[in-house]
Amino acid sequence: MIPLPPLSLYIHIPWCIKKCLYCDFNSHAVKGDTPEAAYIDALLKDLAEDVQRYVITRPISSIFIGGGTPSLFSPESINRLLRGIEQQLPLKPDIEITLEANPGTFESHKFAEFRALGINRLSIGIQTFNDTLLTRLGRVHSGGEALKAAEIAQQSGFDNFNLDLMFGLPGANPEDSQSDVATAISLKPTHISFYQLTLEPNTYFHKFPPQLPNDELIFDTQKRGQQLLADHGYQQYEVSAYSQSGLQCKHNVNYWQFGDYLGIGAGAHGKITQTLPQAIIRTVKPKSPEHYLQDTHKLGSSTVIPVAELPLEFIMNQLRLRQGFTAENYFTNTGLSIATLEPALSASLQQGLLINQDDRYFCSEQGWNFMDNILEKFMP
Repeated sequence: MIPLPPLSLYIHIPWCIKKCLYCDFNSHAVKGDTPEAAYIDALLKDLAEDVQRYVITRPISSIFIGGGTPSLFSPESINRLLRGIEQQLPLKPDIEITLEANPGTFESHKFAEFRALGINRLSIGIQTFNDTLLTRLGRVHSGGEALKAAEIAQQSGFDNFNLDLMFGLPGANPEDSQSDVATAISLKPTHISFYQLTLEPNTYFHKFPPQLPNDELIFDTQKRGQQLLADHGYQQYEVSAYSQSGLQCKHNVNYWQFGDYLGIGAGAHGKITQTLPQAIIRTVKPKSPEHYLQDTHKLGSSTVIPVAELPLEFIMNQLRLRQGFTAENYFTNTGLSIATLEPALSASLQQGLLINQDDRYFCSEQGWNFMDNILEKFMP
């Protein structure tokens, strides 16, 4: 019998101070008081129903509290949430618990209290240290607050934290991004996310597109930033993720390795394996916070991933990782033979988009830059 994959838990808290102009996440600007107590009640009920519905007994290897801006919630509410989770599911001794936070003074002053609750990793949404660029993005913090937040994180006992950086911003040049990367490195985070601004549907920027740097300038910006990160020991292990040795984000790696995860909260998605390959289930919860709070007795919907779609589902996740995958990885996570990846796998190898070395398949530099061309080959 094939063992079930590792299990993580994603928790979505949808409120933030202000909706950023580029943001396409399920987030909502705070209007008055947030219903913290009711929302924590709903999250714990949501988890209990998933545990019962899918007969979950596996231990949780990581928890990621995202949003929105989860750090807007009080430490008391986050504590009640974490203790409620512990009562429902076993947690691995080395569990990684991440909280997303913004650099604003209101949130950063809570960091020490969050650390005391057992949260052992922060992900801080900096985006840029440049005040002019922050204003263009619609961010509510300043560059000075971003610097201070990283300092407070370290002083609060967080020896594992991520800083988010964007490049290709409106009116920016490669030197701006180079300065952002250098500043982030100086703050000694264990992890840096370095990714390009994209104009996503249903955002202000998509409706009213800003003037972005041209493709050549963006590519130059990316390569310069990547080189600077590499020079300081930040290894690129995923498309936009760089970490010090051994300090990759466990939670996100589980996503990309096609692991399982429960998703609770407004709009949260999950993936649960019951039997391979016939019963790998995608779940989604009501998107509206109001509906989520009202419908906790019949939460969300679920669909079984058709077996014919599993090769693409697996490939589009695993190839985000520099290390790629093995035939054993593929079988363990899908229950399928490596032969089911043919003829797309052979075609990708012949065209130099993929490399097979030591029984491991991974992207070549060409394939890394033209991932869409690879994925098209695996479409059912």
